[in-house]
Amino acid sequence: MLAQSRLITVVLVVAAVTGSVAQHAPPWTEDCRKSTYPPSGPTYRGPIPWYTIDLDLPPYKRWHELMTDKAPMIRTIVNSLKDLVNAFVPSGKVMKMVDEKLPGLLGNLPEPYEEEMKGIADVTEIPLGEIISFNIFYELFTICTSIITEDKEGHLLHGRNMDFGVFLGWNTNNNTWVITEQLKPLTVNLDFQRNKKTVFKASSFAGYVGMLTGFKPGLFSLTLNERFNINGGYLGILEWILGKKDAMWIGFITRLVLENSTSYEEARNILTKTKLMAPAYFILGGNQSGEGCVITRSRKESLDVYELNPKQGRWYVVQTNYDRWKNPFFLDDRRTPAKMCLNRTTQEKLSFTTLYDVLSTKPVLNKLTVFTTLMDVTKGQYEAYLRDCPEPCIGW
Repeated sequence: MLAQSRLITVVLVVAAVTGSVAQHAPPWTEDCRKSTYPPSGPTYRGPIPWYTIDLDLPPYKRWHELMTDKAPMIRTIVNSLKDLVNAFVPSGKVMKMVDEKLPGLLGNLPEPYEEEMKGIADVTEIPLGEIISFNIFYELFTICTSIITEDKEGHLLHGRNMDFGVFLGWNTNNNTWVITEQLKPLTVNLDFQRNKKTVFKASSFAGYVGMLTGFKPGLFSLTLNERFNINGGYLGILEWILGKKDAMWIGFITRLVLENSTSYEEARNILTKTKLMAPAYFILGGNQSGEGCVITRSRKESLDVYELNPKQGRWYVVQTNYDRWKNPFFLDDRRTPAKMCLNRTTQEKLSFTTLYDVLSTKPVLNKLTVFTTLMDVTKGQYEAYLRDCPEPCIGW
């Protein structure tokens, strides 16, 4: 019911301000796209810049170069979030509490993340409480599509659309989500290095120290999707504030796994067993046949591990934001068109080209899509592109 109420709200908002839902009523999709790769045309916003994060530096200094470049854009999006909060609580008391009380309420965050956020706050001249809030809201609003495929030779590919910004302001002038558009210039590719050698690569948003999308070359790939659940991240944050700090922030655990795990099995074990602040889907790919799975998590336990099994005809897994054993909400069915397009592609024709085509098919591609990532662990290939969804395009 939580997922339905949230999405119904979106439908009503978009219908009221644009009429787009009336014109293209869900369930709505276009025919499977072809020849969209290499990226070009109206669905391609542009390349994503690369930055190196030196893990040998003190945590406080690791993000300084990136933050110097992106500080004005971070201030813009933080101000937009403050405006949204103040629209609901005009007194300004909420943001005053965030600025003055939030760091103390949360207590010590796990290292090195707290020191990294302090460094970001100082460079951007944004209060630490607002930087912490900027990091927290990724725990709550990540609506995505993730796919792992295996071809006839046992070669794995991992792709994802990062969709973000629902409920966070609709621009009636150009029919876009405000936060989604503000995140695009903040999107960066990151090469985390130690001793000048790559530890892992990721796509993220400047100012966010957790990770939602990344891979460890030669070993595994990992993406994170939000899981709608009444026992959600808000309760996890409340428990943390009240002193129960035995759970991991989901953005921190994905970064921890990318930084420290040395195998698919080790990563799978950690993601399956660690207590979390919020329910989630972890989509994990390896480097061997059958090493691909969707881990469905509540905050306290693993509910399901759904794995590739090409011998039984399961040569792909697709995860959006709904449990695989339940039907997706009919107004937000990205699962069905993604599976339809993969089936039309066939296992024999899997490549970055065909995977990008699937991720370019509406509504898998939608108004919330910020970027698309393609990962080939075995070959060490990592590509990410900013996206647009030209009209006609459904609102999420």
